[in-house]
This record gives sequence, C-alpha cells and structure tokens, in this order.
Amino acid sequence: MVHVPAELSRSWLLVSGRRADQFDTASRSRADQVVLDIEDAVDPQHKEGARADVARWLQDGAAWVRINDRASAFWGEDVDELAGLPGLEGVVLAKTESAEQVTETFERLGGATPVVALVESALGIEEAVPIARARGAFRIAFGSGDYRRDTGTSADDLAMAYPRSRLVVASRIGDLPGPIDGPTVGSSHPILREQATTAVSLGMTGKLCLEPDQLSVINETISPTPSDVEWARSFLADFADRGGVIRDGSDLPRLGRARRIEHLASAFGIGPA
Repeated sequence: MVHVPAELSRSWLLVSGRRADQFDTASRSRADQVVLDIEDAVDPQHKEGARADVARWLQDGAAWVRINDRASAFWGEDVDELAGLPGLEGVVLAKTESAEQVTETFERLGGATPVVALVESALGIEEAVPIARARGAFRIAFGSGDYRRDTGTSADDLAMAYPRSRLVVASRIGDLPGPIDGPTVGSSHPILREQATTAVSLGMTGKLCLEPDQLSVINETISPTPSDVEWARSFLADFADRGGVIRDGSDLPRLGRARRIEHLASAFGIGPA
C-alpha cells in the first residue's frame, strides 16, 4: 500500500477509542489516516479508560487522535497523556472556535504535533480564517453533523455549500492543504460518491469516514482519474518539448492543473489510463 502524507490524505477513518480491538485492523485498512476518537465516540464515564487504551496502543502503533474540545473538562487530560507518545501522528481538535484553541493545544503538546482543527459550529465557520492562520494549524476539518445541529441547516448540498466554501477559502488564506469534509452517514455507496464528488467540486481534498467499507469510494472519488493522469503527463511532455514556452493565457492555468494532477498521482500511486 502507498503511504499518503497527511497533507494530501483523502480518507480519515474514525475509530472509537473504546474499541481497542479494532485499532490494529484500522491501521491495516485502506485509510490514508486513522483517527482514534476519544471525543464524541466515548461516553464521559468511559473517557479515562479509552484515553488509556489509546495511549497504550500508541506506544507501538501510529494514528491521529480526536481529542475533546478546549472548553471541556477532558481537554487537559487528553493532551497531557498524549504528549510525547511515539505513535501520535497528530490530533484532531473537536469543536474548534478560535485560533487560540489551536495554538494552546499545539503548545501543550510540545510545539511539534500537528493540529487538525475540527470546525463544527456557526462561530467556528465565522472564525475560519484566524483558525487557519493559527500557529500549529495543519488542516481544517468540517464537523458537518454538529454544524447542522447548531444552525438548523439541512444536509442539502446547497445549504451546506456556504460553510464548506468558507473552509476552502480560509484554508487557502492560511496556506493550508484543502479541508477535510465531514462524514457521510449510511451504507449507500452511490450517496457517498455523490457527496464526496460535491465536496471535491467545492475544493475540499479529504473526507472523514465512519466505516472501513467507505474507504475505497472516498479514495477513488478524491483522486485524479487515470484519464486525468494521462492528460496531465501528455500536457507536461508537450510543454517540455516546446521548451516551456507559454503560448496563450490558457497555458498557465493548465500547467498548474497538470502539475497538481501529476503530484497527486505520484502520491496516490495512480497511473495513466
């Protein structure tokens, strides 16, 4: 399997911190990144045990961890127990609503652990640019379910276009990779493919995932197609053959697209058609 760096990762598989029996299986799955969840997936009375199980597994395994939000009573215990663990790839900070929450988390973890800011509320959406610019911010993710609960917004694509676009624009301003979309609930692969395609069309470059059988659909939908790769390599070869000469105003945008496709294809292990 190709190792995909976190800045380009498409599929982010959430695994409950209470299901230690699934950690090894998840790490061998097709997920670009595994996120062990000690926030919403764990009842408050089981937080301590789940946190300990995750910390124990990270002595030998490697994964991200979704931690509790900065305003909760569990945040301090989460970051203190996770700090310095050899397998901690980074943290996903739940319910992020300010740049300060990102930076405090980053500093409390030692100033080297990347933080994915999970934006899940109206306030978080409005603060998206400062969050993206915060020291320690690595990517932004969209907690779409909690956002809908906070705002009363439906799951309709049109209704959700604004918050998704806000996160895309904020990520660009903050010089971050494209944001990670929220999960699709349910077992319908056609619906999953449709929602992932919509997210990609808006500029998102990853997706949270709740079930391992969703991974192949997410990875395929967010990747360049073999025909895209064939076009990109053909364009780049032709561009090189003519000495890198720009012929008209359409060349630079096409050159940028071709180089991005080639970069992603190499990262994802995708060949031409």
